[in-house]
Formats: sequence, C-alpha cells, structure tokens
Amino acid sequence: MITATIMIVIAYLIGSLSSAIIVCKLMELPDPRTQGSGNPGATNVLRLGGKLPAAITLLGDVLKGNIPVIIALIIGLPSLSVGLVAIAAILGHIFPIFFKFKGGKGVATFFGALFALNWVAGLMALATWIVVVAITRYVSLASIAAAAGAVLYTLFFAHETYFLQILVMAIIIIITHRENIKRLKAGTENKLNLS
Repeated sequence: MITATIMIVIAYLIGSLSSAIIVCKLMELPDPRTQGSGNPGATNVLRLGGKLPAAITLLGDVLKGNIPVIIALIIGLPSLSVGLVAIAAILGHIFPIFFKFKGGKGVATFFGALFALNWVAGLMALATWIVVVAITRYVSLASIAAAAGAVLYTLFFAHETYFLQILVMAIIIIITHRENIKRLKAGTENKLNLS
C-alpha cells in the first residue's frame, strides 16, 4: 500500500513536468499557455515553433505516462495500483503542480500509459489517431476517437485486465476536449497544418 501510494505520487509529479513549457523556455519560444491555442501540448508547440520542438514535446509527454507505469509493473504492483499510477500521470499533465495547475489535455501521456498497460490497444488506438488525422486534419477529433477506441480495443481485442482503468483514462481525455467538441460541432475547430 505504501509503495503504491509513493508510486502514484511520483507519477503525478512526473506528469506535472510540462514538456511543452520546458521545451518552449529552453528553445526561447513563446509560452504555449499564452500563445496559439493556449494549450501546453505538442500540437500548440508545433504551431509556435515547428516540428522539432513539437517532436521533443511529444516524446517527453509520452514518456511521462510510459515510464511510471513500466516501473509500477516491474516492481509488481497490483493491477488496480498500476492503473492508478497511469491515471495519476495523466492528471499530473492536465493539472501540473509545478505550473499553477494549467496543463495540456493529456493525450500523449495517455498514449504512453496505454502502451505500457496494453500495447495491442495502444497500437490500435494510435492507428485510429493517424487515420482520423489523415482524413480530417482535426487533432482533437483524432484524440477523442483514439481514446474511445482504446476502450473498445481493450474490451474486444486485447487483454481485459486494465479495462476499467483505461475506461477512466479515456473519459478524462474526452472531458479535457469538451471545448473542442463544441468547436467541432460549430465548425470552428482549427485543422492541423503540416506545411
């Protein structure tokens, strides 16, 4: 119980290290919380600084979800605790204690945790994200579809040990996209520009 609690706290603190803000400061780019979409995530960093800082941000955010879960698995925590570690990392990204609780939407961190929990569901969710972005150019729609898909893929095609935990993670991701959902409905959501 003590070990699990420590790992959950560590996962939250690791999640709170905002890759977007750190990368933008190091590369002398505008603060992603005040520029572009105002979201400290890889997509906004792409708009502000281009592909390299966005790629570094993306990798950092993925590892924030991946590493704590892998450690939890290695030390043999029970499945419920492992799931809570994953959720804590995502919540750390969304509500980072080091950056006044203003974080990103947690998608990359979700993917990192998902791959550690269930790589089959992770691959299928990533494929969903890529296909939806390729067709629509809406990152938000792709993220929502991937999160929802991860739940279904875990239930029907992969091992079900972490189904409830992945369901909670997906719900969190969809909730963080509530404003995007409104803009998608209104037809005012920004599309991804890769040019």
